[in-house]
Amino acid sequence: MSFGRPPSLSGGFSVSPPDRGSFPLDHYGECKQYMQGYLDCLRKNTNNSTPCRHLNKEYLECRMARGLMDRDEWKNLGLGNVGASDSNTVAKDNPKDRPNAV
Repeated sequence: MSFGRPPSLSGGFSVSPPDRGSFPLDHYGECKQYMQGYLDCLRKNTNNSTPCRHLNKEYLECRMARGLMDRDEWKNLGLGNVGASDSNTVAKDNPKDRPNAV
């Protein structure tokens, strides 16, 4: 072991894959519109992600399609039961949109 200088590359340096859940940044903004839509939905729903799950799925699909993350099953990502019917739930799931009970 040598302190103060870089380790020798002949000493068995090996590259390991990133931990699960870490993936490359979207430097070219390929999925930026999906990310913005999801973040806007979170803001409108006071950071309640339930009504925005369909947008989260679209964003992750964009990342997987462009190789910015490994493809995985939706159930492993917690989005297995998200379908097209969830896209209309924003207004009814937002507590701000509900009438006040008297």
